[in-house]
Amino acid sequence: MNPLKANNAKKFLSKHMLEVILVFLILVMSLTTRGFFTVNNLLNILRNISLQGCIAFGMTMVIISGEIDLSIGSTVALTGVIIGVITGNLSRLGIMPMEQAVIVGIITSISVAALIGLFNGWLLTRFKMPSFIITLAMMNVLYGIAAIISRGFPVTTLPSWYNFFGAGRLFNVVPIPAVILLAVFAVVFVIVNYTKFGRSIYAVGGNAESARLSGINVTRTKMLAMMGVQICAAISGILISSLVMSGSSTFGRGWEMTAISSVIIGGASLMGGIGKVSRTMVGLIFLGVIINGMTLLNVNEYAQYVVRGLLILTAVLINTVQTQRKG
Repeated sequence: MNPLKANNAKKFLSKHMLEVILVFLILVMSLTTRGFFTVNNLLNILRNISLQGCIAFGMTMVIISGEIDLSIGSTVALTGVIIGVITGNLSRLGIMPMEQAVIVGIITSISVAALIGLFNGWLLTRFKMPSFIITLAMMNVLYGIAAIISRGFPVTTLPSWYNFFGAGRLFNVVPIPAVILLAVFAVVFVIVNYTKFGRSIYAVGGNAESARLSGINVTRTKMLAMMGVQICAAISGILISSLVMSGSSTFGRGWEMTAISSVIIGGASLMGGIGKVSRTMVGLIFLGVIINGMTLLNVNEYAQYVVRGLLILTAVLINTVQTQRKG
């Protein structure tokens, strides 16, 4: 083989290793697992990754900026509870019909999520507290608030049309959650790749002090990133509460790990400054295919946790080795 072609092939494999593995995995699953490569199952994979996928795109911005947010799972729970409680109270008091009250609940929940992100960002930048500690604490606080508001029971006062967000289908084929996932992906992709804020995220994550000396507002950049992931979490909360037609303080538990896993598997660095939204999408699909395949093969649920954990460890190991070689 021509040395130049061999070198190009090596570079291609190094750059697109995850995509190559994903294609190979889909091929193997299609040949060995009955019912995998069907339109219904592929759409099912897309719908399943949608619930946590919206958060993953917001998490990509946060991780690129050099931070992390562990509280997004509790925001998912709080979102559903807020929507259910507001809808029930407004309709019960006769202020407005349930069909309209749910819209107030949706707007309120997204606003609350943005304020949570603002608060997390304020603690992070004002007191220089580690985002890991801040959001770990907030995770418990928000779950507690959701449980107190709902009194520990699911809130089911929701209009029938609300189910459309979680269970509806576009043209009776494509799941609405998948459509919303693609919309969130498009918005975050444009923000990260084609805006001043997106460039600032990379600069701040790469070297915050250098970014500050270059005139970038580090505080504002990190606060906006923290707000962004919380808004994405609220969108996921709307989807799950719509799917099951209730709000519960038990929603979203462990979702932060799935979101972070997708970002890391996609090649982002927890040290900041490295990551792509498009690669996060690949990471999401990769996880979705793995989980779906193991489900179809009746793999033990606990074994699935082992596989997912090893995938994360392997992804981090590969990223670390590649970073050291470049250095």
